[in-house]
Amino acid sequence: MAPFSPLQLFDPATWTYTYVIFDEVSREAIMIDPVDSQLARDLSVLKQYGLRLKYVMETHAHADHITSAGALIEHTGAIAATPMYCNVLPAAIQLKDGDVLEFGTEKIEALHTSGHTAGSMSFVWRNHVFTGDTLLIGGCGRTDFQSGSAEALYDSITLILFQLPDDTIVWPAHDYKGQTQSSVGYEKQHNPRLNNEHGERRSKASFVALMNALHLPKPHLIDQAVPANLMLGVRHDAGANDTMIYAIQPSAGYAGDISAELAHQWMLSGNAVLVDIRTDAERAWVGFVPDALGIEWKTWPSMALNPNFDAELTAAVPAGASVMLLCRSGVRSIAAAKQAQSLGYTAYNILEGFEGDPDGEAHRGQKGGWRLRGLPWRQN
Repeated sequence: MAPFSPLQLFDPATWTYTYVIFDEVSREAIMIDPVDSQLARDLSVLKQYGLRLKYVMETHAHADHITSAGALIEHTGAIAATPMYCNVLPAAIQLKDGDVLEFGTEKIEALHTSGHTAGSMSFVWRNHVFTGDTLLIGGCGRTDFQSGSAEALYDSITLILFQLPDDTIVWPAHDYKGQTQSSVGYEKQHNPRLNNEHGERRSKASFVALMNALHLPKPHLIDQAVPANLMLGVRHDAGANDTMIYAIQPSAGYAGDISAELAHQWMLSGNAVLVDIRTDAERAWVGFVPDALGIEWKTWPSMALNPNFDAELTAAVPAGASVMLLCRSGVRSIAAAKQAQSLGYTAYNILEGFEGDPDGEAHRGQKGGWRLRGLPWRQN
């Protein structure tokens, strides 16, 4: 292996690259994006180079293959490190933007590069960047599932990855043409997803239009891969309906936005306390959520802020606990989540609230929410 260059391993069945980097003195190593069918090969590589695997890292919860992270942990004692907004719950380390992991005298930094998925990350090590499905060689990841966003992907590539030095070597998670590596400078100049036929940088609007017009087929393993990867690959029996339940979207001022399904799972498991901030009148009129803690954010009929909110919350929920804030449409709960976070809680806003946000034609509840997705509720 050339000095300070990663080992690049390939899975031809899924066109996936797995990477191994290590400290040459201590032999501590990191493996990025491993594939379950290549477990024996990867263990053999570790043995061949005399490496001790310290961390298994994922750039995101992949839809096209199942990870071997859980199996690698069992075989080597390694620690899983995954992007926090991918919500891979069994991972010991939930990576945030700017987090740095050390292995021997080496360091690797996590960059939150959302777009392909809401939680996607890239990892920078020396003059190398492991871009996952965010930036590919002559392309980029798709944005039409798993909380994908073409707008976010454009920003992640142009405002984060393209700000790295031009000679930074790009190592993608996949390539379908036999290419192995690129550079930031080359992709800035020649990537056809980011540049038009004249070699000029596309505007964000042009990029979004291009991505929205791709109409790619659904990955054939997505219904098995995503649920399994949310469990580090150790559980393969989850169904297709679980693929989007566990998404956490980043937010400012509180821990994140979560789906009604994930909130329900956390409530049942005791991972977080559900706080229903609708008024007493709303709950009596529209419906109650069983086992939720009712604390009004605004009081009926004036809809003024409840001056007792802080006192009621701190009296009912232990300090430092995780709380999930639910309102009728998912708007008031944002402010309440920020307030709960300021009180020392890990606070989440439940997207779409109890009835769901209006759709494009302002039809209340068309998107779903707690009530319309068949989750528990009752009339008084």
